[in-house]
Amino acid sequence: MNQDSQLSGNADRSDTRPILIVPYMWIGDFVRNHTVVRVLKERWPNRPVDLLTTSLCAPLVDYMPGVRQGIVWDLPRSRLAVGRQFGLAKLLRERDYGTALVLPRTWKAAIAPALAGIPERVGFVGEFRFGLLNRWRWGEKKLPRFIDKNAALAQPDGAPLPPEWPVPQLRVPADEIARWRQANGLSAGAAVALAPGSVGVSKRWTYYPEAARLLVERGLEVWVVGGPAEKGLAQEIVAAGGPGVRDLTGNDLRNGVLAMAAAGVAISNDSGLMHIAAALGTPTMGIFGPTSPYLWAPLNGLAATVVQDKSVLSCQPCQSTICKMNDHRCMRDIAASEVVAIAQRVLGEAAARVTT
Repeated sequence: MNQDSQLSGNADRSDTRPILIVPYMWIGDFVRNHTVVRVLKERWPNRPVDLLTTSLCAPLVDYMPGVRQGIVWDLPRSRLAVGRQFGLAKLLRERDYGTALVLPRTWKAAIAPALAGIPERVGFVGEFRFGLLNRWRWGEKKLPRFIDKNAALAQPDGAPLPPEWPVPQLRVPADEIARWRQANGLSAGAAVALAPGSVGVSKRWTYYPEAARLLVERGLEVWVVGGPAEKGLAQEIVAAGGPGVRDLTGNDLRNGVLAMAAAGVAISNDSGLMHIAAALGTPTMGIFGPTSPYLWAPLNGLAATVVQDKSVLSCQPCQSTICKMNDHRCMRDIAASEVVAIAQRVLGEAAARVTT
């Protein structure tokens, strides 16, 4: 492979060697990886693109256009796990990758691609990875957003950022959604999906139980979506909303994807499920307090970005996982009635688009 055919040069349309993306493995970040896939496919339509994935995120790969396959390999976060790294390297070597994009800046993320002998290993300078990567990129701190840092690695070295990146896409077949509804005993009507969880307590809006009650009073079906960690929250919401609320939390992320695909509108904290819903094209309301919508909202755009606008808080956005001042007012001052009113408007707008 000559220099002009690599990521650091001009695209060679005859190159067919597969590309591996080593991504961030948080759910929301993993969804954003699809922008990187789309940038690569625009540059090299003939090169297959694979994603390294954890077992948790693996179901997302099935719904990502342009991804050939996911390489499922769970590595522990807290230790090196040398044997697992060598096992992954053996697997990667068998697939004959020509290029690996290593998105995380960690030393561990670059080990297996280097051991596998992937000829071109692209990533930003970080954590003394000299020798593990051989196509260094500089200037990461000057890039404004998380998506800019990641997608820039899929461009030629030194290329300017485009005005807009391709948005992530998740596509679920209609018949799969219909089977999921039937298996869960759900009606075919429009439902409101609530995603009350998030990584970091400060990002959690606490009025979901009241919102569920108000939504049910207005004749809407409500689903609570999330993982095992949200089971307690789901029970509180079901208790507040009554029989019109279904607890759909569970261990399988695929269930969450299908719930968000089937919903008429999704209401979510700044979380992975927000990014899933937006990438699916479901009208999505994102509730933001300590984090910045500019930095962390989906590229797809939101049907509504909900923030408190009653007062100016000097601490906002703090990006902190735990509120340390102002008693969480950035979230407490967003009323349930306000969110429900926006949800009804969003549902009405979506219904109008269907009928026109």
